[in-house]
Amino acid sequence: MAYDASLDEQLFSKSWENDTGKIVVSVYSYNNGPKKLQITRELQDREGRPAFAKLGRLSKEELEGIMPLIQEAGTLM
Repeated sequence: MAYDASLDEQLFSKSWENDTGKIVVSVYSYNNGPKKLQITRELQDREGRPAFAKLGRLSKEELEGIMPLIQEAGTLM
């Protein structure tokens, strides 16, 4: 079965920003299935447009910034 974007429901989304970009914490449910946490990083490209980047490792500042968002998302799961 191929992925169908119309079946992907976003239940929660909040972001934390700093001077280099932002990290978005979201909860999704695909086709009314189990709720799953998604964490993405967005940086700005040379033209100032948001561009997705590998989340990879987090700094302590980033971790402390998104922990409350993760905890809030967890209450919805």
